Amino acid sequence: MAELIAPTARLHRAWLESRDEWGHGVHQDGAGLRADDEVDTPEAFAAWVRRLLGESDPAIPLPEGRVHCTYWWIVEDDELLGAIALRHELNDFLLRAGGHIGYGVRPSARRRGLATLALREVLSHARKLGLDRVLITCNVDNEASRRTIERNGGVLEDIRDTEIGRLRRYWVDLSGD
Repeated sequence: MAELIAPTARLHRAWLESRDEWGHGVHQDGAGLRADDEVDTPEAFAAWVRRLLGESDPAIPLPEGRVHCTYWWIVEDDELLGAIALRHELNDFLLRAGGHIGYGVRPSARRRGLATLALREVLSHARKLGLDRVLITCNVDNEASRRTIERNGGVLEDIRDTEIGRLRRYWVDLSGD
């Protein structure tokens, strides 16, 4: 059974296998991997995992333009199936395009309901953070993500062109649950 876990250096090899399936240099929504991150060696990977874990701590200042964010990996039997991230607040870019939550499931693990389950669990964490509603976006052509968001209560606000493409923007109301 798949579960959400905090990033851990213990899954270095599993993470590399997942990254290789996505493809080197391919953006993985929800993973927190930046273009200049080094993750191939165990030491560099451990440093990256420490950064991911530190980004969730509101006591740790972040670089300009960044917001605090909690990351989870979708894992089953030590196989990394995907990642999901909850941004604790929105800056201007996230309000326009990125949203509170980003997620991705590796190609071989798609069509199993993993994103729907992960999003449901992370929405519970968003409530615990005190968020009354969250913004989730997806590419206008991503029907699987559209269904995932709508299954979790997403209400379409609009479709707009942004710096990262044409996006559907959904709000999920957390105040009534």
